[in-house]
Amino acid sequence: MPITIVAPSAPAAQSHLHRDASSDSDSEMSDDDLPTSTSTKSIVTPGETITSDAQWMRGHGTYIPPSSTTIISTVAGHLHKTNKLLSVQPLRARYTPEIGDLVVGRIASVGTKKWSVDIAAPMLASLPLSAINLPGGILRRRTAVDELNIRTFFGEGDLLVAEVQALHQDGTASLHTRSLKYGKLRNGLFTSLSGAGGGILSRRGGVVRSKRQTFTLSTAAGEIDVVLGVNGYIFISAHPKTAAAAASTEFSITRLEETVSETLYSSQNDEIEPGVLSEITRVSTLIKGLVACGKRVDEDFIVRVYEGAVEMEAEEKMLGGVDTGVGAKGVVHAVLERLEIGG
Repeated sequence: MPITIVAPSAPAAQSHLHRDASSDSDSEMSDDDLPTSTSTKSIVTPGETITSDAQWMRGHGTYIPPSSTTIISTVAGHLHKTNKLLSVQPLRARYTPEIGDLVVGRIASVGTKKWSVDIAAPMLASLPLSAINLPGGILRRRTAVDELNIRTFFGEGDLLVAEVQALHQDGTASLHTRSLKYGKLRNGLFTSLSGAGGGILSRRGGVVRSKRQTFTLSTAAGEIDVVLGVNGYIFISAHPKTAAAAASTEFSITRLEETVSETLYSSQNDEIEPGVLSEITRVSTLIKGLVACGKRVDEDFIVRVYEGAVEMEAEEKMLGGVDTGVGAKGVVHAVLERLEIGG
Protein backbone atom coordinates (compact mmCIF):
# COMPACT_ATOMS: atom_id res chain seq x y z
CA MET A 1 0.00 0.00 0.00
CA PRO A 2 1.61 3.29 -1.08
CA ILE A 3 2.37 6.06 1.39
CA THR A 4 0.51 9.32 0.83
CA ILE A 5 2.32 12.63 1.39
CA VAL A 6 -0.11 15.45 2.16
CA ALA A 7 1.07 18.87 0.98
CA PRO A 8 0.85 21.76 3.50
CA SER A 9 -2.08 24.09 3.09
CA ALA A 10 -1.22 27.22 1.10
CA PRO A 11 -3.03 29.61 -1.24
CA ALA A 12 -3.33 28.18 -4.74
CA ALA A 13 -1.79 31.25 -6.35
CA GLN A 14 1.30 31.15 -4.14
CA SER A 15 1.88 27.43 -4.67
CA HIS A 16 1.53 27.90 -8.44
CA LEU A 17 4.10 30.71 -8.43
CA HIS A 18 6.41 28.63 -6.27
CA ARG A 19 6.33 25.75 -8.77
CA ASP A 20 7.00 28.10 -11.67
CA ALA A 21 9.95 29.73 -9.89
CA SER A 22 11.59 26.47 -8.86
CA SER A 23 11.01 24.52 -12.07
CA ASP A 24 13.90 23.45 -14.26
CA SER A 25 13.31 22.92 -17.97
CA ASP A 26 15.76 20.02 -18.09
CA SER A 27 14.66 18.04 -15.05
CA GLU A 28 11.35 19.36 -13.61
CA MET A 29 7.97 18.72 -15.20
CA SER A 30 5.50 21.48 -16.04
CA ASP A 31 1.85 21.28 -14.99
CA ASP A 32 0.78 20.54 -18.56
CA ASP A 33 3.21 17.63 -18.95
CA LEU A 34 2.68 16.09 -15.51
CA PRO A 35 0.61 12.93 -15.30
CA THR A 36 -2.72 13.40 -13.51
CA SER A 37 -1.73 11.56 -10.31
CA THR A 38 1.40 13.70 -9.76
CA SER A 39 0.24 17.08 -11.03
CA THR A 40 0.36 18.63 -7.55
CA LYS A 41 3.74 17.37 -6.31
CA SER A 42 7.17 16.26 -7.56
CA ILE A 43 7.97 13.75 -4.79
CA VAL A 44 6.68 10.20 -5.17
CA THR A 45 6.80 7.23 -2.80
CA PRO A 46 7.34 3.48 -3.38
CA GLY A 47 4.27 1.81 -4.88
CA GLU A 48 2.69 5.07 -6.00
CA THR A 49 1.14 5.17 -9.47
CA ILE A 50 2.80 7.84 -11.60
CA THR A 51 0.72 7.55 -14.77
CA SER A 52 -1.30 5.10 -16.84
CA ASP A 53 -0.83 6.94 -20.13
CA ALA A 54 0.89 4.69 -22.69
CA GLN A 55 2.78 7.62 -24.27
CA TRP A 56 5.20 7.76 -21.33
CA MET A 57 8.29 5.54 -21.05
CA ARG A 58 9.65 4.24 -17.74
CA GLY A 59 13.12 5.14 -16.52
CA HIS A 60 15.23 4.48 -13.42
CA GLY A 61 13.27 4.14 -10.19
CA THR A 62 10.07 2.93 -11.88
CA TYR A 63 8.53 -0.28 -13.19
CA ILE A 64 5.52 -1.43 -15.24
CA PRO A 65 3.55 -4.49 -14.05
CA PRO A 66 2.96 -7.31 -16.60
CA SER A 67 0.04 -6.74 -18.99
CA SER A 68 -0.25 -3.11 -17.96
CA THR A 69 0.77 0.37 -19.07
CA THR A 70 0.81 1.84 -15.56
CA ILE A 71 4.17 3.28 -14.45
CA ILE A 72 4.75 2.80 -10.71
CA SER A 73 7.52 4.27 -8.55
CA THR A 74 9.88 1.83 -6.84
CA VAL A 75 11.75 4.35 -4.66
CA ALA A 76 11.02 7.52 -2.73
CA GLY A 77 12.40 10.52 -4.54
CA HIS A 78 11.92 13.35 -7.02
CA LEU A 79 10.02 12.75 -10.25
CA HIS A 80 11.91 13.86 -13.36
CA LYS A 81 10.95 14.04 -17.02
CA THR A 82 13.22 13.91 -20.05
CA ASN A 83 11.01 14.29 -23.12
CA LYS A 84 8.66 11.31 -22.69
CA LEU A 85 10.88 9.43 -20.22
CA LEU A 86 9.81 9.37 -16.57
CA SER A 87 12.35 8.56 -13.85
CA VAL A 88 12.59 8.93 -10.08
CA GLN A 89 15.81 10.19 -8.49
CA PRO A 90 16.02 8.63 -5.01
CA LEU A 91 16.44 10.85 -1.98
CA ARG A 92 19.19 8.53 -0.76
CA ALA A 93 21.13 6.06 -2.88
CA ARG A 94 24.24 3.93 -2.71
CA TYR A 95 27.36 4.70 -4.70
CA THR A 96 27.42 3.70 -8.39
CA PRO A 97 31.01 2.87 -9.43
CA GLU A 98 32.54 4.37 -12.55
CA ILE A 99 35.89 3.52 -14.13
CA GLY A 100 38.63 5.83 -12.89
CA ASP A 101 36.95 6.74 -9.60
CA LEU A 102 39.16 7.04 -6.54
CA VAL A 103 37.45 5.22 -3.69
CA VAL A 104 38.15 4.47 -0.05
CA GLY A 105 37.14 0.96 0.98
CA ARG A 106 37.27 -1.56 3.78
CA ILE A 107 38.30 -5.20 3.32
CA ALA A 108 35.21 -7.35 3.92
CA SER A 109 36.67 -10.81 3.25
CA VAL A 110 39.86 -12.45 2.00
CA GLY A 111 39.81 -15.13 -0.71
CA THR A 112 42.51 -17.22 -2.31
CA LYS A 113 43.35 -14.80 -5.11
CA LYS A 114 41.41 -11.64 -4.31
CA TRP A 115 39.88 -9.48 -1.60
CA SER A 116 36.25 -8.39 -1.33
CA VAL A 117 36.04 -4.67 -0.56
CA ASP A 118 33.14 -2.61 0.79
CA ILE A 119 33.02 0.63 -1.21
CA ALA A 120 29.43 1.64 -0.28
CA ALA A 121 28.14 0.21 -3.57
CA PRO A 122 25.18 -2.19 -3.87
CA MET A 123 27.67 -5.06 -4.26
CA LEU A 124 31.16 -5.68 -2.88
CA ALA A 125 34.06 -4.79 -5.14
CA SER A 126 36.97 -7.14 -5.82
CA LEU A 127 40.69 -6.45 -5.54
CA PRO A 128 42.70 -9.17 -7.33
CA LEU A 129 46.07 -10.22 -5.97
CA SER A 130 47.55 -9.39 -9.38
CA ALA A 131 46.35 -5.76 -9.07
CA ILE A 132 48.58 -4.75 -6.14
CA ASN A 133 52.28 -3.92 -5.75
CA LEU A 134 54.42 -6.53 -4.06
CA PRO A 135 56.86 -5.43 -1.33
CA GLY A 136 60.23 -4.62 -2.81
CA GLY A 137 58.78 -3.51 -6.12
CA ILE A 138 59.01 -6.99 -7.63
CA LEU A 139 57.27 -7.09 -11.01
CA ARG A 140 56.42 -10.75 -11.60
CA ARG A 141 53.54 -13.17 -11.83
CA ARG A 142 51.84 -14.10 -8.55
CA THR A 143 52.66 -17.57 -7.32
CA ALA A 144 51.14 -20.03 -4.86
CA VAL A 145 53.38 -18.57 -2.15
CA ASP A 146 51.82 -15.14 -2.69
CA GLU A 147 48.36 -16.70 -2.38
CA LEU A 148 49.35 -18.30 0.94
CA ASN A 149 50.66 -14.94 2.19
CA ILE A 150 47.67 -12.95 0.95
CA ARG A 151 46.68 -11.90 4.48
CA THR A 152 50.07 -10.26 5.01
CA PHE A 153 49.04 -7.59 2.48
CA PHE A 154 45.42 -6.89 3.48
CA GLY A 155 43.27 -8.44 6.19
CA GLU A 156 39.64 -8.14 7.19
CA GLY A 157 38.85 -4.63 8.40
CA ASP A 158 41.83 -2.93 6.76
CA LEU A 159 41.19 0.41 5.06
CA LEU A 160 42.61 1.17 1.64
CA VAL A 161 42.41 3.71 -1.14
CA ALA A 162 42.14 2.32 -4.66
CA GLU A 163 40.97 3.12 -8.17
CA VAL A 164 38.09 1.51 -10.03
CA GLN A 165 39.71 -0.37 -12.91
CA ALA A 166 36.79 -2.20 -14.52
CA LEU A 167 33.06 -2.83 -14.21
CA HIS A 168 31.47 -6.24 -14.71
CA GLN A 169 28.08 -7.17 -16.12
CA ASP A 170 26.76 -8.20 -12.70
CA GLY A 171 27.36 -4.66 -11.40
CA THR A 172 30.51 -5.39 -9.40
CA ALA A 173 33.66 -3.28 -9.69
CA SER A 174 37.27 -4.38 -9.95
CA LEU A 175 39.88 -2.27 -8.14
CA HIS A 176 43.64 -1.84 -8.35
CA THR A 177 46.36 -0.31 -6.14
CA ARG A 178 49.31 -0.49 -8.55
CA SER A 179 50.19 3.18 -8.08
CA LEU A 180 52.09 4.12 -4.93
CA LYS A 181 49.52 6.82 -4.16
CA TYR A 182 47.09 3.98 -3.47
CA GLY A 183 47.29 1.25 -0.84
CA LYS A 184 46.65 0.66 2.85
CA LEU A 185 45.50 3.58 5.02
CA ARG A 186 46.64 4.15 8.60
CA ASN A 187 47.49 6.92 11.09
CA GLY A 188 44.16 8.63 10.65
CA LEU A 189 40.40 8.86 11.06
CA PHE A 190 37.77 7.24 8.84
CA THR A 191 34.60 9.22 8.08
CA SER A 192 31.55 7.91 6.22
CA LEU A 193 29.07 10.21 4.52
CA SER A 194 26.17 7.80 4.18
CA GLY A 195 24.05 8.30 1.08
CA ALA A 196 26.27 11.11 -0.23
CA GLY A 197 28.75 9.34 -2.46
CA GLY A 198 29.51 9.63 -6.11
CA GLY A 199 27.93 13.02 -6.53
CA ILE A 200 24.48 11.42 -6.23
CA LEU A 201 23.39 14.05 -3.76
CA SER A 202 25.80 16.75 -4.93
CA ARG A 203 22.96 19.26 -5.02
CA ARG A 204 22.25 18.53 -1.35
CA GLY A 205 25.78 17.95 -0.12
CA GLY A 206 28.37 15.23 -0.57
CA VAL A 207 31.68 14.34 -2.20
CA VAL A 208 31.83 15.33 -5.85
CA ARG A 209 34.19 14.17 -8.57
CA SER A 210 36.99 16.68 -8.99
CA LYS A 211 40.53 16.91 -10.36
CA ARG A 212 42.11 16.29 -6.95
CA GLN A 213 40.57 13.77 -4.59
CA THR A 214 43.63 13.72 -2.31
CA PHE A 215 45.41 16.79 -0.93
CA THR A 216 47.51 17.98 2.00
CA LEU A 217 46.09 20.58 4.37
CA SER A 218 48.44 22.81 6.34
CA THR A 219 47.43 23.37 9.96
CA ALA A 220 49.01 25.04 12.98
CA ALA A 221 49.88 21.62 14.43
CA GLY A 222 51.27 20.19 11.21
CA GLU A 223 50.24 18.90 7.81
CA ILE A 224 47.42 16.39 7.42
CA ASP A 225 46.37 14.37 4.37
CA VAL A 226 42.76 14.21 3.22
CA VAL A 227 41.51 11.44 0.92
CA LEU A 228 38.04 12.13 -0.51
CA GLY A 229 36.60 8.90 -1.82
CA VAL A 230 34.03 9.46 -4.54
CA ASN A 231 31.96 6.76 -2.82
CA GLY A 232 31.43 8.99 0.24
CA TYR A 233 34.15 7.38 2.36
CA ILE A 234 36.79 9.83 3.61
CA PHE A 235 40.10 9.25 5.39
CA ILE A 236 42.01 12.02 7.20
CA SER A 237 45.50 11.16 8.42
CA ALA A 238 48.74 12.68 9.63
CA HIS A 239 51.15 13.56 6.84
CA PRO A 240 54.16 11.18 6.84
CA LYS A 241 57.38 12.78 8.02
CA THR A 242 59.90 10.03 7.34
CA ALA A 243 62.16 10.29 4.32
CA ALA A 244 61.01 6.95 2.95
CA ALA A 245 57.37 7.98 3.12
CA ALA A 246 58.12 11.32 1.55
CA ALA A 247 59.98 9.62 -1.27
CA SER A 248 57.00 7.36 -1.96
CA THR A 249 54.95 10.38 -3.00
CA GLU A 250 57.17 10.69 -6.08
CA PHE A 251 55.98 7.44 -7.55
CA SER A 252 57.35 6.08 -10.82
CA ILE A 253 57.19 2.66 -12.44
CA THR A 254 60.99 2.71 -12.81
CA ARG A 255 61.56 3.35 -9.09
CA LEU A 256 59.25 0.78 -7.55
CA GLU A 257 62.15 -1.26 -6.21
CA GLU A 258 63.44 1.83 -4.39
CA THR A 259 60.20 3.03 -2.88
CA VAL A 260 58.00 0.00 -2.16
CA SER A 261 58.93 -1.61 1.15
CA GLU A 262 57.41 -3.79 3.81
CA THR A 263 55.97 -0.72 5.57
CA LEU A 264 53.55 -0.31 2.67
CA TYR A 265 51.34 -3.04 4.16
CA SER A 266 52.03 -2.37 7.83
CA SER A 267 48.96 -2.21 10.08
CA GLN A 268 50.80 -0.56 12.97
CA ASN A 269 49.89 3.09 13.48
CA ASP A 270 52.63 5.59 14.26
CA GLU A 271 52.56 7.85 17.29
CA ILE A 272 50.68 11.05 16.44
CA GLU A 273 50.96 14.32 18.34
CA PRO A 274 47.82 15.44 20.23
CA GLY A 275 47.67 18.68 18.25
CA VAL A 276 47.56 16.80 14.95
CA LEU A 277 44.85 14.50 16.30
CA SER A 278 42.81 17.55 17.25
CA GLU A 279 43.12 19.03 13.77
CA ILE A 280 42.16 15.71 12.15
CA THR A 281 39.00 15.64 14.27
CA ARG A 282 38.27 19.29 13.42
CA VAL A 283 38.47 18.64 9.67
CA SER A 284 36.25 15.57 9.98
CA THR A 285 33.65 17.59 11.90
CA LEU A 286 33.71 20.41 9.34
CA ILE A 287 33.20 17.93 6.49
CA LYS A 288 30.12 16.54 8.23
CA GLY A 289 28.92 20.10 8.72
CA LEU A 290 29.32 20.83 5.00
CA VAL A 291 27.11 17.85 4.17
CA ALA A 292 24.54 18.92 6.79
CA CYS A 293 24.43 22.38 5.18
CA GLY A 294 23.91 20.85 1.73
CA LYS A 295 27.29 21.95 0.36
CA ARG A 296 29.62 20.00 -1.86
CA VAL A 297 32.71 18.40 -0.34
CA ASP A 298 35.88 19.14 -2.29
CA GLU A 299 39.33 20.59 -1.67
CA ASP A 300 38.30 24.22 -2.22
CA PHE A 301 35.37 24.14 0.19
CA ILE A 302 37.26 22.22 2.87
CA VAL A 303 40.27 24.58 2.82
CA ARG A 304 38.14 27.74 2.90
CA VAL A 305 35.81 26.52 5.63
CA TYR A 306 38.73 25.24 7.72
CA GLU A 307 40.56 28.56 7.52
CA GLY A 308 37.33 30.41 8.36
CA ALA A 309 36.69 28.15 11.36
CA VAL A 310 40.22 28.74 12.68
CA GLU A 311 39.82 32.51 12.36
CA MET A 312 36.44 32.39 14.06
CA GLU A 313 37.85 30.37 16.95
CA ALA A 314 40.67 32.89 17.37
CA GLU A 315 38.18 35.79 17.45
CA GLU A 316 36.04 33.93 19.96
CA LYS A 317 38.98 33.58 22.29
CA MET A 318 39.90 37.25 21.92
CA LEU A 319 36.40 38.77 22.04
CA GLY A 320 34.71 36.11 24.13
CA GLY A 321 31.37 35.59 22.48
CA VAL A 322 30.88 34.56 18.87
CA ASP A 323 27.66 32.59 18.44
CA THR A 324 28.51 29.79 16.00
CA GLY A 325 25.44 27.68 16.69
CA VAL A 326 25.30 24.14 18.02
CA GLY A 327 27.25 21.30 16.47
CA ALA A 328 29.09 20.98 13.18
CA LYS A 329 26.22 22.37 11.11
CA GLY A 330 26.06 25.54 13.19
CA VAL A 331 29.80 26.15 12.93
CA VAL A 332 29.91 25.58 9.18
CA HIS A 333 26.79 27.70 8.63
CA ALA A 334 28.35 30.60 10.54
CA VAL A 335 31.59 30.30 8.58
CA LEU A 336 29.75 30.19 5.25
CA GLU A 337 27.82 33.33 6.16
CA ARG A 338 31.03 35.16 7.02
CA LEU A 339 32.68 34.03 3.79
CA GLU A 340 29.44 34.49 1.79
CA ILE A 341 29.96 31.16 0.03
CA GLY A 342 27.10 29.89 -2.10
CA GLY A 343 26.09 26.27 -2.86
